[in-house]
Amino acid sequence: MPEDLIIVGGGPAGLTAGMYAARARLPVRLLEGGVSGGQLNNTAVVENYPGVESIAGYELASLMERQALKFGLEIDRERAVGLAATRGGFTVETESGRAYHGRAVILALGATPVKLGIPGETDYSGKGVSYCAVCDGPFFRDQEIAVIGGGDSAVEEAVYLTRFAKKVHIIHRRDEFRAAKEIQEKALQEPKIEVHWSYVPVAILGNDGTEALRIQSVKDGSEQDLPVAGVFFYVGLKPMLIDGVRELAKTDDRGFIITDESMACSTPGLFAAGDVRSKVLRQIATAVGDGAVAAFAAQHYLEGGRHTQLG
Repeated sequence: MPEDLIIVGGGPAGLTAGMYAARARLPVRLLEGGVSGGQLNNTAVVENYPGVESIAGYELASLMERQALKFGLEIDRERAVGLAATRGGFTVETESGRAYHGRAVILALGATPVKLGIPGETDYSGKGVSYCAVCDGPFFRDQEIAVIGGGDSAVEEAVYLTRFAKKVHIIHRRDEFRAAKEIQEKALQEPKIEVHWSYVPVAILGNDGTEALRIQSVKDGSEQDLPVAGVFFYVGLKPMLIDGVRELAKTDDRGFIITDESMACSTPGLFAAGDVRSKVLRQIATAVGDGAVAAFAAQHYLEGGRHTQLG
């Protein structure tokens, strides 16, 4: 028998959708191939989630999962790889070869860090190149490291990395940060942080591991090599789509799924929530809001409510 609702992805959006659906007594199953929490597990400290002054990302993820399970959400540790429309609903194929059938589906697939593709980035992945300060920061105790980017994640993680590193170089292509003012202030007041304004990374140098980062001025083209043991990239996100999604849901020019205000995609019964969705702000709070709306809209759809299809 098919479930009423299949949720694909166990980050904040998926867990929230699962909690709301389970509380509504919908037959619902969530598929998550990794650890619940998604990008939350790569966030050192969360300080901007309403009602919580400060909490480790993995700890908040654990609390969200525990609360969803309390209301009866079923979670299968399966990694989804494909989606197809079938008679009466959808089929979600998983890496193990198992097929799940649901009358409605919420895609909470999340997003993954963008790779710049500069020389040395792939060669030194795991040998100084990282996309997760929480995972790898402790390996660089008393060493110099670099952080690439100027948004919230880049600047927040640069501040976090000062716990371990002797010095943190922030490389930003503009002459001012895009991060929230409070985050900027913390970084600019931190004596261990040096900001290289209007520079871009062009190569990672080393032998057995990362030894230097070559940066280039966007103003005059001059280059310099920074002696660093680690390089952390925070230059944006790309959606984690699975096979079949583009055939069933409209996407924007970067591949993020386009929905209406009820999180509905262009195919009736299909919804999207969280970082995989095309929107202006990707934060825990917005992911949670998306998940709640998607669950409510899916319930309305399953109970025979009208689906407002995207044009």
